[in-house]
Amino acid sequence: MIRLAACQYAIELHETWDAYADHLRELCVEAGRSGAQLLLLPEYAGLALSGQLPPDQRSDLHGSIAGIQPLVAPWWALCEGLAKDLGVYLQPGTLPVLDADGRYRNRAWLFGPSGALGFQDKLMMTRFEREHWNIAAGQGLKVFDTALGRLGILICYDTEFPLLARRLAEQGADLLLAPSCTDTEAGYHRVRIGAQARALENQVAVLQSPTVGLAPWSPALDENIGRAGLYVPPDHGMPSDGVLAQSVMLCPEQSQWLVCDVDVDEVRRVRREGQVFTRRDWPEQVERLG
Repeated sequence: MIRLAACQYAIELHETWDAYADHLRELCVEAGRSGAQLLLLPEYAGLALSGQLPPDQRSDLHGSIAGIQPLVAPWWALCEGLAKDLGVYLQPGTLPVLDADGRYRNRAWLFGPSGALGFQDKLMMTRFEREHWNIAAGQGLKVFDTALGRLGILICYDTEFPLLARRLAEQGADLLLAPSCTDTEAGYHRVRIGAQARALENQVAVLQSPTVGLAPWSPALDENIGRAGLYVPPDHGMPSDGVLAQSVMLCPEQSQWLVCDVDVDEVRRVRREGQVFTRRDWPEQVERLG
């Protein structure tokens, strides 16, 4: 049994580095006190760093991304230090990072008790990212070996594409992390339904963490709607609707943690002894399609 914490993360204005760092530290310490071994924050949670920029820059869509780049390295060090100090795995959400090719990518780092384990870039861009924000797609999917099991990361829109999760399942992933950022209920439900579908198809657990609340000072994060959840394959020994845990409120005004437990061995048992073998039978559908 492992204990997970998924944050419904309210986008708040922190105008100094110390205010932001104290905020993130207090939030992670709160989850650590619950006994959580893995902490997940949402997509673009790191963009809250833009609150430290001058008002005219943080209110500019492209200027805010460029402006936070000098803060990426200290943010990275802060997150690594928190994971080490708390003895947890920390996926602190994502933020846009400028790569050597001059393009920004939406990046999710994973930190563990011994330090950084690597990163996963978002592969599928939404219309907003592609048409207005000029965020470029990443390449490839990684599975992270941890003491909790093998983990994969699908960032928001990535959860809506079956072949991405399938690739992670083929690499042995037991748990998928789904940091998300959506500004409508429909957007939230698309990601949530995608997360549940990927749990069903691949017989894995999927943990979702969303942004919530209003941030009129940020053109990228001005409206946020979502609900944290942990989803599993609906089968013997699992909830009949596949919802192992879900936060009470759709969109709280303050950040809140959904703390929940999952038995990875039970998820694996479903793959061996379940009523259906969707993960095992995947190649058969391809064969029958000719």
